[in-house]
Amino acid sequence: MSGHSKWHSIKHKKGALDAKRGRMFTKLIKEITIAARIGGGDQEGNPRLRKAVLDAKGLNMPADNIKRAIQKGTGELEGGQLEEIMYEGYGPGGVAMLVEVVTDNRNRTVSEIRHVFSKNAGNMGESGSVAWMFHKKGYIGIEKSKADEETLMTLAIDAGADDFQSDESSYEIYTSPEAFESVLNAVKSKGIETMAAEVSMIPQTYVKLEGKNAQQAVKLMEALDDHDDVQHVYANFDIAESELAEAVS
Repeated sequence: MSGHSKWHSIKHKKGALDAKRGRMFTKLIKEITIAARIGGGDQEGNPRLRKAVLDAKGLNMPADNIKRAIQKGTGELEGGQLEEIMYEGYGPGGVAMLVEVVTDNRNRTVSEIRHVFSKNAGNMGESGSVAWMFHKKGYIGIEKSKADEETLMTLAIDAGADDFQSDESSYEIYTSPEAFESVLNAVKSKGIETMAAEVSMIPQTYVKLEGKNAQQAVKLMEALDDHDDVQHVYANFDIAESELAEAVS
């Protein structure tokens, strides 16, 4: 099954132990600012902003921080001009990777991201080199212990989901970007806890990694995730869950 849910599952479990709240605050503030700049400061009319604010509240971000981030996005407050960029590259074993960043200094960020790739057995690619391997979809990941499979599948499909899958430890729900919020609300209305819920770039095919390539790919993913300008990292690796858990530091 896909590496997508496995990566989220490991990060979710790891995050419960050593959540880097300061770094998450930084990333969410950038997401709120960008969302407000692109779609306006009204959460009711801006699903991306609404989702970012809910995520921020879930981490107990102070309301004033959220308000200021929105106001910077709408231009009510001055702030560094943020730019949203998607970089493309390859990881160990030929894994395709997309790196979504928000930065106020494009030249600095691209130099640093290129260094992270080269330091971890990867390399940056040209624009368009791997993006065609991914489709933009809504993704909801749920641990198997949190819901009954048949009940959850029926709930998701009835709410507008396109696909429902499962692997060793989790369920995966895929939607169109437009249907994401209604499906997520349907899941939450039944009190079902999600481990991941986002509009994501989902690979069309996966590359199986083992051994050294798997370990290096995880290190590259973590190094990119840890960069302050990086909002999301997407990759088409498929690594056994046991090997993935062992590789995550």
